[in-house]
Amino acid sequence: MNNFKFWFIKHTRFEFWPYWFAYIPVYFYYIFLSFKAKSFTFFSAANPGIYLGGFVGESKKNILQKIDNTYLPKTAYCKHEYSFEKVEKLVANEQINYPFIAKPDVGERGSNVEKISNAIELKNYVYSINEDFLIQEYIDYNLELGVMYFHYPNGKLSGISSIVIKEYLTITGNGVSSIETLIKNHLRAQGRLDYLLNKFEKNLFDILPLNEKLVLEPIGNHCRGTKFLNGNYLINSNLIQVFDKIAKPIEGFYIGRFDLKVNSIEDLNAGLNIKIMELNGVSSEPAHIYDPTTFIFKAYQALFNHYKLIFIIAKQNIELGNQYVPFWLVWKQIKMHLSK
Repeated sequence: MNNFKFWFIKHTRFEFWPYWFAYIPVYFYYIFLSFKAKSFTFFSAANPGIYLGGFVGESKKNILQKIDNTYLPKTAYCKHEYSFEKVEKLVANEQINYPFIAKPDVGERGSNVEKISNAIELKNYVYSINEDFLIQEYIDYNLELGVMYFHYPNGKLSGISSIVIKEYLTITGNGVSSIETLIKNHLRAQGRLDYLLNKFEKNLFDILPLNEKLVLEPIGNHCRGTKFLNGNYLINSNLIQVFDKIAKPIEGFYIGRFDLKVNSIEDLNAGLNIKIMELNGVSSEPAHIYDPTTFIFKAYQALFNHYKLIFIIAKQNIELGNQYVPFWLVWKQIKMHLSK
């Protein structure tokens, strides 16, 4: 019975399918919408205020600067050629204290995103990264969420189509096993095993006390072992109004996912203590589909709805005088991205 249960979960839940394979039906739907729009780059018109609509190559700095500072963590923007001393001075000028988050200005899926705890780690990061990057205040709030928001250019509709609750990669002590054993036995840690064993090298043989928790990855990204949980039950008309207030003033933005931290659900609904780390455009997904309990056909329903929204919004923007980005420019950016 247990073997059948494992087989059933593995083959019917979206999270467990290989990414490229699971997306095959979505690719066909995208082709269908492209023919309907008469452009394979129809998505580029969905967010005319973001480079390529937020498909690839967009600058986090340029997007964050469009958002009301009330909702942003303290941030320092750094060129890759900056010395450690200059970066350290910038961080001090912005009154950003350790620990903080360092991440590429142009990046995705948690690549080269690190929590920096001291000057030595910052120095190593500065001299190892070869692209522009951001230093962001570390927000120690209780909840990290991804909120997929949209509003129509013609003003007739706005809404939230997805909320994901992020559960960091964490081990729990049993009073017997070492940290090394707990890491090796954690299913979600397998993809980052070498990295994690190196990260906790000095403490691998420590015994974690009973029920004590240790966060292995403070970066809320699926590729970093974070568990994504379906938070769509949080969607309500009041919350849509909160995000209308946040999103509608953002020039040229109509659909995307806010990755944010907040102290509580009560604060979220009140629009208080919300800190937005990133705003992603059309390449973002309704990330609740990665909840381990989400059936694959439910995930397809959410993805098809997401791409339909992008199509509708792009079409309205075209009617308002915007244009699709030429295919050659998108292809050029894709090749640059893949060559990194």
